[in-house]
Parts: sequence; C-alpha cells; structure tokens
Amino acid sequence: MDIAFEDILRKQDLDRDEIQVLLAAEGDRMQALLRRGLEVKLSHLDNCVHLRGLIEYGNVCEKDCLYCGLRSGNGRVERYRLSDEEVLSCARLAYELGYGSVALQSGERSDPEFIATIERLVREIKKIGGGSLGVTLSLGEQSEDTYRRWFEAGAHRYLLRIESSTEELYYKIHPRNEKHSFRKRLGCLESLMRIGYQTGTGVMVGLPFQTPGHLADDLLFFKRMDVAMVGLGPYIPHPDTPLYRLRDLVPPAEKRMDLTLKMIAVLRILMPEINMVAATANQTVDPQGREKAIAAGANVIMPNLTPGEYRESYFIYPDKACVKDQPDQCKSCLDIRLAAIGHKILYNAWGDSLAFTKKKDAR
Repeated sequence: MDIAFEDILRKQDLDRDEIQVLLAAEGDRMQALLRRGLEVKLSHLDNCVHLRGLIEYGNVCEKDCLYCGLRSGNGRVERYRLSDEEVLSCARLAYELGYGSVALQSGERSDPEFIATIERLVREIKKIGGGSLGVTLSLGEQSEDTYRRWFEAGAHRYLLRIESSTEELYYKIHPRNEKHSFRKRLGCLESLMRIGYQTGTGVMVGLPFQTPGHLADDLLFFKRMDVAMVGLGPYIPHPDTPLYRLRDLVPPAEKRMDLTLKMIAVLRILMPEINMVAATANQTVDPQGREKAIAAGANVIMPNLTPGEYRESYFIYPDKACVKDQPDQCKSCLDIRLAAIGHKILYNAWGDSLAFTKKKDAR
C-alpha cells in the first residue's frame, strides 16, 4: 500500500474522488479498508449486533420496479397477506427469543384498509411485553399523514431504500410513470425525518449501468441526509423481471460482494455511529456474507420470522438465503457464527442508532 492510500484511509471527511479510490481497492488495499471499517465501528460503537425479527406481511405491490420479483407485473407470484394473528404471533416469538425489535415489511400498498391495518398491528405489537419491542417499518412510499399515524401508533424506525441517489440511474431501474417518482421518494425520506423516525435508506450494489461515481454519490447522499440507518446489499438478478435481460452487464457475484463490503466499510468511516444492516442478500451471494458484512462495519441482522409457508412467495430476488431456517435454530446459529468473528448479539434491546440518539438528545 502506498502512503497516499493510507492517508485517505485515515480520513473521515472523504470527498467523491477519495471514496472512489477506496471503492477501487483490491487485494491488500481492500483488506486494509475492511479492517479500517471494523476499527471505526469498534471505536465508536461496540462488538454487539442488534436483531430485527423480520415479518414479511404481504407480497401484494402497487409498484412495478424493474428489478423486483414482487413487482405488480409479475404474474408468476402467488400473492399472500398475513392475518393479524399471524403477524402478532411472529411478534410474540420475537419477544420470547429476546430479539428486542421487529421489522414489518411488505410490498407497497397505500389503500385505506392497508393503512388502518398497519396502524392497528403496530398498536397491538406495542402491547407485547409492555411495549418492550421496538418497531421498524419498511412499507414503501406513503403520505406524510400515513407516516405520522404509524409513528403515533408506536413505530419509531422506517426503512425506505432510495435504490439510487442518481435520478438518471433511478429511472433505469424503475419505470418512468406516475407510480414511480424519484422526487416523491426523496420527499418521503424528508417526511420521515421531519416526523421524527429513525430514518433508513440504502441501495443495491452492482446494478447494470451503475458506476463507482454513482456509488460514491450514494454514500455522500446518506451523509448529507444524515440518516440513522442504511442497508446495502448486492443486486441479484431475478428472472421474472425486465432488468434480468441485462444480466450480462452485472459484475460476477464475487465482485458484487466485495464491492458491497467496501461500501459498508467506507460508509462506516463516513458515518461512524449509524446502524448498518448486514442484508440477507449478502448471505445469498456468499455463505459467509452476513459475517463478512459485520466484520466490515455493519451491526444489524434481520432474522426471518415469517411463517415458513409464505417465505418462498416473498422472493424479491431468487435463491434467498435462510428460507428454510426455523427461528430457534437461526438464533443458535447466529450466536455461534457471530462469536466466531468476535461479536455477540445484544438481546432484549431496541438497538437504536447512536447517531440518532445523540442528535435527539442535543435538541
């Protein structure tokens, strides 16, 4: 490694060019970057991993995103929606397992029935254990009034992935029509932050047409927005989507995984105290993917609590990892795998973003 690279690696306030230098790192340079991501995490946070018990509420979706297996135009998907009792059973299981938080995720809907149901479910989840469960929502674009209703019901974190902070690239992976607006998505993120959610976003890594410059801009976008959490994972082409025809433009899985790890490490350097998810997509691409993401700077894992009979109908991308895992087995497995890399799960805690907590306390 040369001195100039070492100098960049020790900085926190990186510019676009410096970020691209880090994202281009290979071999010893890449390993040094990943070690730096871990070092920054351990110096600002700790070696604890926070859990969000994932509940995939339903796969009905109004959107027709060009990369997603749940897109409305995919007639090969068997659509489903969990009952209230199924959702609450999953939440009770999360409480019993000591997960501390649940994440309610769904295809995008904005009809009155859906909005009212989510509000009711959040209120019921908050009754479990006397309000001891944290609640994250990932339910797409909604009106500010809807976000506020859910916030007042008890949800306090919301994940809305921008997928690309570059408008031109955004419209290469989304149709350009009234249902898919880059400006609306930005507006939704602003609404969430205005209301007081711990707001999260993220992107896919390794998309067709995506350049290192796009990825550097994404990282700077996260910092500029001052988000509380970020999810980064490799793009995985789905055969039932329009973007699949461009799969030859997608880097090999190993390259996408390495680039994702570098993105995690650079973001940890840029934003030392945010929460970062080690996405299931990492595990899908690489059997050690989640552990590698944790060792590069991530600190959140989302074990799946969705009832087994529905999981194969929630394939945003194919060959999703851990679909057959039982929750109790998954818990034991995570304990062992994380201990092997010097980390441990922090049970019975919400695991809020330290960056968000400090900002809130300073107000």
